[in-house]
Amino acid sequence: MVEQRDGRRRTRRAALAVSLGTLGLFLSGCTLPSLHTENKWWNQTMNFGFPEGITPEGIAIREFWTLTVITSLIVGFFVWGLIFWSMAFHRKKKGDEEFPRQTGYNVPLELVYTAVPFVIISVLFYFTVLTQNKALHLAPEDQVGVKVDVTAYQWNWKFGYNRVNDVGGVTIEDGTNHEAQRAAEEAGVLSDEQREALGHDGEPAAGGPIHGRLAEDKSFLYYNNIETVGTSEEVPVLVVPTDTRIEFRLASADVVHSFWIPEFIYKLDVMPHPGSNQQLSMFQVERIEREGAFVGRCAEMCGTYHAMMNFELRAVSPEDFGRYIEFRQDNPTATNAEALEAIGQDPYATSTAPFKTGRSDTRDTNNIIENASAN
Repeated sequence: MVEQRDGRRRTRRAALAVSLGTLGLFLSGCTLPSLHTENKWWNQTMNFGFPEGITPEGIAIREFWTLTVITSLIVGFFVWGLIFWSMAFHRKKKGDEEFPRQTGYNVPLELVYTAVPFVIISVLFYFTVLTQNKALHLAPEDQVGVKVDVTAYQWNWKFGYNRVNDVGGVTIEDGTNHEAQRAAEEAGVLSDEQREALGHDGEPAAGGPIHGRLAEDKSFLYYNNIETVGTSEEVPVLVVPTDTRIEFRLASADVVHSFWIPEFIYKLDVMPHPGSNQQLSMFQVERIEREGAFVGRCAEMCGTYHAMMNFELRAVSPEDFGRYIEFRQDNPTATNAEALEAIGQDPYATSTAPFKTGRSDTRDTNNIIENASAN
């Protein structure tokens, strides 16, 4: 009897130590947002490693993640509890010659542990669909306040404003740079000599023109009158308004990249020829809920300087955004830094810094968007 009591005591202590260790491991991965934020009480709970989120879509994704983790922990602790309980109280005791009562063919019990996981999965699936629909929702164009064109290239970013719909008193119906667009169209057209080289069958040689266009064709990219182009020495700053629906249209000038702002809790691959690839190439955010500077990154391995391909999202008030756009329109040769300084903002990125790469002799200086850079 004494040996049995000592054995049970040791088992309980071991189970307690394992439980506390597991709990500590999980809690070490949890973060709490700043207590000075003005979010609802739910957003003051543990985020389980997720950023706080600055858009309704991002907050919905984070809350769904929290629900999923909590559900998983409840199921996990229940299962672990059953395992340790079975280990502690259903061990073979001295003198026992018979097997304990078996429940392998207990129909009610089997129905329960079949039905419960199905219910859990159904609930999670329901909330997955709700969250996904919210994140992927595209409102009609007349509800979009700002349409931003994003071009990714090795290894930086170009941002342009395609449309501004009465934000801060400013409206841009069509921000396309038609001259640059036309030049890109013409640059991708085969010359007469190239057509003759194809022969009468019109079939291109390996690595030659594709569907009547040159392989270097960049007419699928976006060209705008107001653009910000990043360099090795200066991180590009994308200026957007708060409390405004924003649409991001994405295209890559070379390889596959990925547009990611951690506080959006959402990222989307940036593809070359997105239309031909039948790839989702745009998304919207209902609004950005607070002003600030937020780092953006490429989240797709895209080559040598992938890790250095950062940008900054600068969220300002709609009134400041209107003044920013007016300055860019009135001063077409002014830099983005000068425009930011004109509205009382830090002229350069504050959330990230340019990398000293020594890459002046790489593709970054002679990339495929010279037309846009010249504007």
